[in-house]
Amino acid sequence: MEIVEDTLDAELEEFLSRPLFCHLGTASEEGPRVSPLWFLWEDGAVWIIATLSNKTFPDRIEEDSRTAVSIVDFDPETGRVEHVGLRGHATVEPFEGDRGERLLSQYLGDDESEWDEQFQDLGDVAEKYAFIRFIPETVVERDQSYSGSLS
Repeated sequence: MEIVEDTLDAELEEFLSRPLFCHLGTASEEGPRVSPLWFLWEDGAVWIIATLSNKTFPDRIEEDSRTAVSIVDFDPETGRVEHVGLRGHATVEPFEGDRGERLLSQYLGDDESEWDEQFQDLGDVAEKYAFIRFIPETVVERDQSYSGSLS
């Protein structure tokens, strides 16, 4: 993974461990598409759960693996704007329950009994879910903060 630019104070690993949304960019015949998603940074890859029944980005990835991921941590109170942009390739992989639980606990907490019911029983995972595994080739890490606060 080549770091093209790095102006962030935070370490990349720390930044990618935050419970933020990523925006997955894929190509389609109608033009580019972007999907805001939860993710897990693990084993040098961005892992995203894909619900197979109503999501089209897994099909787009199987047709063209070139993808991009953007992640922004923004605090309007302080003016903090931190951005990580990644370009690379993605694949559709079988769903792994343990990895899925790690991803969900990052956003929903460790107590699964308190999770929304749609996340508590992953059921027939092979039929319902897959993972998108995104491997970054280049990374841009930018601090785009400004001074100011909301009144």
